[in-house]
Amino acid sequence: MSAMKKIRTFALAGFVIGLLATSSLAAPHVGIAMHGDPALKDDYKSLPYANPDAPQGGTLRQAITGTFDSVNPFIVKGNIATGARTYVFESLMGRNYAEAFSLYGLLAESIDVSDDRQTFTFKIRPQAKFSDGSPVTAADVQFSMETLRDHGRPNYTSNYSKISKVETPDDHTIIFHQQKADLELPLIMGLMPILPKAQWAGKDFEASTIMPLIGSGPYVFGDIKPGESITLKKNADYWGKDVAFNKGLWNFDTLRFDYYKDANTAFEAFKKGDADIRTETDPVRWNTGYKFPAVTDGKVTLEKVEQHTPAPTTGLAFNTRRKIFADAKVREALVDAFDFEWANANLFSNSFKRTYGYYGGSSLTSQGKGADAAELKILGDDKGGLRPAMLDGSYALPVSDGTGRDRKLLRKAVDLLGQASWSVKENGLVNAAGEQLAFTITITNADQEKIALHYQRTLQQIGIKVEVKMVDASQFASLQTTYDYDMIPVAWYNSLSPGNEQTLYFGSNGKTATGTRNYPGIADPHIDKAIEAMLHATSYEDFAAAVRAEDRLLVAGFYIVPFYDAGGQWVARWSYIARPEAQPLTGFETTTLWYKK
Repeated sequence: MSAMKKIRTFALAGFVIGLLATSSLAAPHVGIAMHGDPALKDDYKSLPYANPDAPQGGTLRQAITGTFDSVNPFIVKGNIATGARTYVFESLMGRNYAEAFSLYGLLAESIDVSDDRQTFTFKIRPQAKFSDGSPVTAADVQFSMETLRDHGRPNYTSNYSKISKVETPDDHTIIFHQQKADLELPLIMGLMPILPKAQWAGKDFEASTIMPLIGSGPYVFGDIKPGESITLKKNADYWGKDVAFNKGLWNFDTLRFDYYKDANTAFEAFKKGDADIRTETDPVRWNTGYKFPAVTDGKVTLEKVEQHTPAPTTGLAFNTRRKIFADAKVREALVDAFDFEWANANLFSNSFKRTYGYYGGSSLTSQGKGADAAELKILGDDKGGLRPAMLDGSYALPVSDGTGRDRKLLRKAVDLLGQASWSVKENGLVNAAGEQLAFTITITNADQEKIALHYQRTLQQIGIKVEVKMVDASQFASLQTTYDYDMIPVAWYNSLSPGNEQTLYFGSNGKTATGTRNYPGIADPHIDKAIEAMLHATSYEDFAAAVRAEDRLLVAGFYIVPFYDAGGQWVARWSYIARPEAQPLTGFETTTLWYKK
């Protein structure tokens, strides 16, 4: 065996590797980190945001907006029930959300990685079992990879297709080989959901189903009532209850998810005590609606939980697959026309700040930062086609006078539209053929409707015809998958360690491949290059430069009308539901809650 193919072996109580380590062995750790070494040591007792002494028992009830008709979270088809992926299925490793991207052993007790990172081996814990009592074997892991790759969601296909060869020398060992070294792939495979091969024999994996599926996780399916409710029950024989990673998690005996048609009815369910926790997204409701007796009597706790990861990227996405949005000048004009200041004051009680880019509020944002040498190298000789203000970090979203009819900004929007061959006539904003600029904003709830109607009123002032169309959750999911829309509200939740999912979000393939999260239909080779540089960076500095380059290019492309974020999460919970004082970087973590007896 050559030095380059030498396998490094680390047992889990010595489970180890910082992916960017050199050929010398790193000091023993209990996890695997994308950059550098993992934070937790060999003898860690629990995740830093979990309470290992949390009481066990009780029921956690949540009010979910929407519907469901499937419990298979791994396929495109169907509206997927909440909770199945988190509570029923497990991976070889679990993620510590107190770190940017570090994993610790779950089904696997060890990982071995070659010096060139093209070969990595997982050792499965002998005690690992599915909920039906059958052991988790290497054959199940291989079956999971092949089934998800060939029949699962597009992100599984994209990631798992990078595996060129699989070996299973015994029931508890699986060896993966990749042809092209992808530094993130060992972690991605570590997070792959593991399915029991026996359950799926002779069944159509791509068909939506309400059949109770078998996993190895702490919960099993209970009552399943499509569109109404789903109940998960704690598995009394759960194999992993003594694993350090699980201590302080999965504290309830029962989890119940009840479905409601809209956010208002879900909120009323919480007020009545039919749901135990609620993460609020409507600032008006947060500021005015939470004054009911249970709050004033101290029976309901209200708190804002800080997040230290990039702010969610929310907005209205232009579908650039549509001819009317193919010109970036048109998109920029429509971004300029959005009056955030009026909306924030009149719709949201001034509770929000404006979203900038795709990594806002984090060290990875390009906001206010000039492109350094590493970034310019990624952008290439033409500097990604970026204008000077985008390159030096001085570009800023326009600020209106808050009247809802800022003439200066609307005039600027009309000028940009004129450069794209649209002009204001008696019958509206029209092109050379006399056709009015018109499009539909498709939404799915009343919260989205408020902002869409505000935007509609603004654009009417410059002769643009906008229809606001509300559809149900099922229809919305279908049109998202097939990109059958002009404009829709979107949200991306980026982390401090973005990676292969960026291809699913913003890679050029998503312009035509169905089922991705490339809702705007972005197809920019510069963005593809930035994502590639991100995936193959061999230092954190190069990685950060690649992320900022991607962020800068996405902002410059005007692919969305950016919305806003609260700088944290507004959370309400009944006082008998407790949480640890510490919370992860991502904010409020449901898996750490417990019932206060």
